[in-house]
Amino acid sequence: MNVMTSPRVEIDAAYVERLIMETAAFGAYGETGVWRTVYSPEWVAANDAYARWCEEAGLAVTRDAVGNVWGRIEGSEGGKSIVSGSHMDTQRPGGRYDGTLGALAGLIAIKALKEQFGQPKRSLEALSLCEEEGSRFPGTNFWGSRGITGRIAPGDAEAMKGYDDETMAEAMLAIGLDPARIPEAKRDDIESFVELHIEQGPILEQAGLPVAIVDAITGIRHYDVLLTGVQNHAGGFPMDIRNDPAAGFAEIASGVLNTAHRMGRPAVTTVGRIVPYPNRPAVIPREVRFTIDARHPVPEKRAEMYAAHEGLMREVAARRGLGISWEHYVDHEPCLSDPDLVKTFQQSAKEQGVPFMTMPSGAGHDSQQMAAIAKVCMIFVRSKDGRSHTPEEFSSIEDIVEGIRVLAAGLHKLAY
Repeated sequence: MNVMTSPRVEIDAAYVERLIMETAAFGAYGETGVWRTVYSPEWVAANDAYARWCEEAGLAVTRDAVGNVWGRIEGSEGGKSIVSGSHMDTQRPGGRYDGTLGALAGLIAIKALKEQFGQPKRSLEALSLCEEEGSRFPGTNFWGSRGITGRIAPGDAEAMKGYDDETMAEAMLAIGLDPARIPEAKRDDIESFVELHIEQGPILEQAGLPVAIVDAITGIRHYDVLLTGVQNHAGGFPMDIRNDPAAGFAEIASGVLNTAHRMGRPAVTTVGRIVPYPNRPAVIPREVRFTIDARHPVPEKRAEMYAAHEGLMREVAARRGLGISWEHYVDHEPCLSDPDLVKTFQQSAKEQGVPFMTMPSGAGHDSQQMAAIAKVCMIFVRSKDGRSHTPEEFSSIEDIVEGIRVLAAGLHKLAY
């Protein structure tokens, strides 16, 4: 690794803004929203534009078996690639920046390095990942990066159903991708993956800083919990002999939220969906189904929080005479950034004069998947009001340019 001081990297703010706004037009929704799901016509148009911009920058463009778009500049010394990018799909609707900014940032940074410093020693690649959001197919779980890491099992595309009762295989075939060729997307020649992303939270804004270096991505566990009791009349049945799952739910919800609150940042827990049955005002319900989303980036603290949540659920159910069961429909381990990459990008921020902090990510990202085959690190750019997954998400061009300067300077250290 080159530890010499990076030269100042110049990033063209007007070019950055033009690419963001032109990409936002593909699937534009309302005044500032974007509705661009994987393999849709809007997605195809956005990735065609991305490929064209890569070609205009002098990068060699390829598309893999799941539709990821790669723009490559060959290194003079060969070896494994250094890759930067993120996903091109959005929520329904989402905004202009989540995912898209990272895909564009990789391209913009590599273009600037090529123009200002020529051919690198190590190969650099910009990457537009086909899918991350699960906004068309709820079971994708990072379809683009899973393709690259070889984590899509045979038959997944045929079995996966979308919100509109179509299969992933049908959606792929409709744009000329062959599900049988998915294994061909796998890569084993990537050394480092660096993902620039909007923060999706308020920490940078509260700190008054434009950029963060991400040292860990949170572990995430989603519980789908079913509490069962005895349905009865709300007036005729005394409180002390009820088997009331709503009462159990209220105690559990309050308890898990308070546990995360007492643990302090970055522990978070959310009760996001509650479905009682029969859901009538004068009826003690028969059952309550609800979700718990629990996250922590530190493996030991994560295990401590999960144990506390699960212990509370068992205790409340037993004390109130309720049945309880749960399933984990998401269970991602925390992903720690490579320490050397963290140091590289911290040093790059200092040398470029960009104020920054180091923090964990509370959201999941493609970097978690890419960590199976490469060293990973992330760069965050400040989000206005911490907003994300909404048409209202916004990051200023000034902050974005600072983030891309840090990205480019770090890539320079790694590749030149």
